[in-house]
Parts: sequence; C-alpha cells; structure tokens
Amino acid sequence: MLQTRNGKRTAAAALKIAVDLVNEGKITKEKAVSMIDARSLDSLLHPGFDLTALKAATPIGTALPASPGAACGKVVFTAADAVEWNEKGEKVVLVRLETSPEDIEGMNAAQGILTVRGGMTSHAAVVARGMGTCCVSGCGEIKMDEENKKFVLAGKTYVEGDYISLDGSTGNIYGEAIPTVPATIGGEFGTIMAWADEY
Repeated sequence: MLQTRNGKRTAAAALKIAVDLVNEGKITKEKAVSMIDARSLDSLLHPGFDLTALKAATPIGTALPASPGAACGKVVFTAADAVEWNEKGEKVVLVRLETSPEDIEGMNAAQGILTVRGGMTSHAAVVARGMGTCCVSGCGEIKMDEENKKFVLAGKTYVEGDYISLDGSTGNIYGEAIPTVPATIGGEFGTIMAWADEY
C-alpha cells in the first residue's frame, strides 16, 4: 500500500516550487498561481530574520505562532514600560502572562509580543495580527515573575532589558538578539505576483 499526502512547506518554498515547475514546462503560469495558498503569503510581508544568524541560533522554547514576522528587542513586562522604552529609541519585546485591552499602547510600541497564556484566538494573537505585529502566544514553559520583572525559560533567567527574539511564523523563541531584515517583494514572490496580475 502506498500512502501519499501533500508535503508541508514554507510559503517561500511553495513559491520557488511553483516558479520552477513553470520554468521546466511542467505547469502553466495560471496553474502556478492557483497552487499558492494566498493566506500563507502573509508571512512573507513581515520582517524576517537574517538567515545566516538564524542558522547559528538555537531556540530556547516554542509556542503558538500567533502572528507572523520576526521580532528582536529588549524584554519589558508592562505596556507603560514598552511605550517609555520605545520613546527612548529602544526596540522592545513585551512579555506578559496575557494581554488585555489596556495593553494596546504597549503592544503598538513593541516589536513583538510573547505571552505565557492564550491561544491563536487570544487577545494578544488577534490584536497582534490586526496590527501586523509579531506574536508568539501560550508559552506555558515560562515561569513568570511579573512583580520582579523577570521570567525563567529553559533554565535561564531573563530580566528587563535582556534581548530575546521571536519568530511569529514558527513560534520559536530565542534567548538572544537575532538581526531582522525587512520584507521585500522580489524573486519568486515578485514573479508569482506578476503572473497573478495577468489573470
């Protein structure tokens, strides 16, 4: 018995496969455009990590990829601190047990949001997606100490001002600063978009 299923792949990989199949004469441009899940392209419209730096980094935890993109910044624990640090020119990641409507200004000021509780439809996840901000939610492995502005993850304590990085497309959390690069519409993405304009 032979069992088959669709291979899982990133949006970037799906674009490359579709363009390669057209270039090899296997499918038409129209078929290539229809092969791409439009929802998956959202992840390509947000900042991403520098791939060389990302390969050298090891995640300290994984949670739900609630809102795509990449974020790197200094840890802050309150919305007010996020706003204050941002006004000083600092890039911050807001770490909370869970967010509430009162946190909106801090969420807006942060590069990314990390929560201990919550799922894909939690306040943090829904608001972050609407704002286009990277969010990783529901990391129950975090031992949070909001009062003393610190948390423990993977056996290490992180305090206010320490760097962390979040990958909102995979849910990976990194205990270090990983450089981010802005999104660009080029390469296979640009090719597919040009073909889409033809149909």
